[in-house]
Amino acid sequence: MLVMQSTNTHVEPVAPPAPLILLLASGAGLSVASLYYSQPMLGVLGADIKANDAMIGWIPTLTQLGYAFGILLLAPLGDRYDRRRIILTKAVLLALALLFSAMAPSIVPLLVASLVIGLMATMAQDIVPAAAALAPTAQRGKIVGTVMTGLLLGILLSRVVAGVGAAQFGWRAVYLGAAIGVAAIIVAAWRGLPRFHPTTNLGYGALFGSMLALWRQHSELRRAAIAQGLLAVGFSAFWSTLAVMLHAAPFHLGSAAAGAFGLAGAAGALAAPLAGRLADRSGPELVTRLGAGLAALSFAVMWLAPLLPPHGQLALIVASTIGFDFGVQATLVAHQTVVYGLDHGARSRLNALLFTGMFIGMASGAALGSLMLVRFGWPGVVTLATVSALAALAVRLLRNKTPG
Repeated sequence: MLVMQSTNTHVEPVAPPAPLILLLASGAGLSVASLYYSQPMLGVLGADIKANDAMIGWIPTLTQLGYAFGILLLAPLGDRYDRRRIILTKAVLLALALLFSAMAPSIVPLLVASLVIGLMATMAQDIVPAAAALAPTAQRGKIVGTVMTGLLLGILLSRVVAGVGAAQFGWRAVYLGAAIGVAAIIVAAWRGLPRFHPTTNLGYGALFGSMLALWRQHSELRRAAIAQGLLAVGFSAFWSTLAVMLHAAPFHLGSAAAGAFGLAGAAGALAAPLAGRLADRSGPELVTRLGAGLAALSFAVMWLAPLLPPHGQLALIVASTIGFDFGVQATLVAHQTVVYGLDHGARSRLNALLFTGMFIGMASGAALGSLMLVRFGWPGVVTLATVSALAALAVRLLRNKTPG
């Protein structure tokens, strides 16, 4: 069994073998996919367990809330305890929660399971810092980018898998298959994941309190979290309103079509390894600006959709989806490269702060996107997404005048 050593002096690690990187990418993808399986299944699921739309809407809400709280409250533990043990513990609990969801007889147990799924899916946020710890500095962007590709494909393909799986085999089969997938990761991680020595002896209260100090100390962390949060506003606004927009005139398409858009987003996820390599070669600052600019441009192009016939509108939206996903994911990988280089002993806490900012943006985008759709239609959603992406670009273009 390999052991990651931690001392007061940072020791440059040797590049991890390809099978270990594949394990990390697969684990990140399957865990975070658990957050999104429910989205395309809500209509079928609600009818089956006889729950109204208001109650069904709490399933993805509690899942996202669980994930946000898990990032903030649990992810910092990766600096205090062996990440291997944390990952395995969360994976076991995640598999059990998914299995319980598959057997849930009514809405209330399913809501409880959804909250637990969100909390335990944060194992993805233990896996990514683990990849950064295993990577030598010169290859950190590339390796983190590869693992992030797995995570992002999990987010984007989960909707496709759930939509098709629910239509063919029922929603319970989707949860059961997800539980089996996580169980396979448990076995592989037990055999192939190295141990990681803690980088701090702080108790939980002091560990959590140190996050505020890190936030104050590192201006680059603040810029990264704010910019990524702004990009997440547009990203979430788009994906949370897409199915409703496609269901209306002139498209009249069902949830399966909305799920299929995940394939377009998956193409954008290929940005992660490319962005990582570019960040290693040219610096992450350039990648953050290019990514935010591409996202803003891709959102803005959707303003042209009403000028086209329905098929042309769909083609334009697909192309824009690939573009903004590429930009958002590239910027995220570059931000992680920046943040992980700030303090080798606090990567889990730094990661938690970055993703807390991102998921505040995700939650805000879902709420604001729905509001804009109701009041101003799809152009309102496009405007929100474009403005938020331009704001993120502005944050990245501002010169950093404070040390950190």
